[in-house]
Amino acid sequence: MHCLKVAIEKILNNDVVSCTKSVFLITTFMLAVFFNTATADKAPNFSLQGDDSIIELSSFKGKVVYLDFWASWCVPCRQSFPFMNDMHEKYSEEGLKVIAINLDTEREKAKRFIKIIPADFTIAYDAEGKVPELYKLSVVPSFYLINGDGEIVYKHAGFRSSQSEKLEYKIRQVLSENKKSKLSLVAPTHP
Repeated sequence: MHCLKVAIEKILNNDVVSCTKSVFLITTFMLAVFFNTATADKAPNFSLQGDDSIIELSSFKGKVVYLDFWASWCVPCRQSFPFMNDMHEKYSEEGLKVIAINLDTEREKAKRFIKIIPADFTIAYDAEGKVPELYKLSVVPSFYLINGDGEIVYKHAGFRSSQSEKLEYKIRQVLSENKKSKLSLVAPTHP
C-alpha cells in the first residue's frame, strides 16, 4: 500500500522519470484488486453447446462452478488444462463442476487442442463470443469461481503453474463455504 501512495505522489509532483513506473504500479495494483477479490455478483446465466449436450450454468445450482475461458492459440491454457483435470478429479465428488468455454471461431481448432491436451471436464463452445461479454472478460485464460448460490466469489486472470497451490486453496475454501451454507439450510429442528 505504501508503494501505491508513493506512486500517486510521484505522478502528482510530475516526476517524469518515475511516472512510468508509478503508472505501472497503480495499474498492477488495480488489476490485483479487480481480479482477486470476492465480488458476490450474480453470475450471468448462459446456454452453450457442449460436446454431447447443451451446457446451462443455472443447471448447476448448489454446486461450486469453476468457469474457465480458453482458446486453442492460448499458450497458458496448455498449462491450465492439467490443473483443471486435477481439480475435477480431486473435487468433483465434493461438488465442484469444471466448465471450460472455448472461444475459437472454428470448433475444429479446439478439437485439435483437446486431442493433444485432453480435458476430463465439461467443454462448451462460444464461437460468437457472447458469454465473455457477459463476464466482461479481458484476458484468456481467466476463470471465475461461482458458489452454489450462483454468485461470483473469485476471479483470476491468466494462469501460471506456480499459482496452482494458491488457486487450489481458494477452490477448497469456496467448496467448504458452500458445504457450510448447505448445512445451515438443513438445520435440525428441536422439539
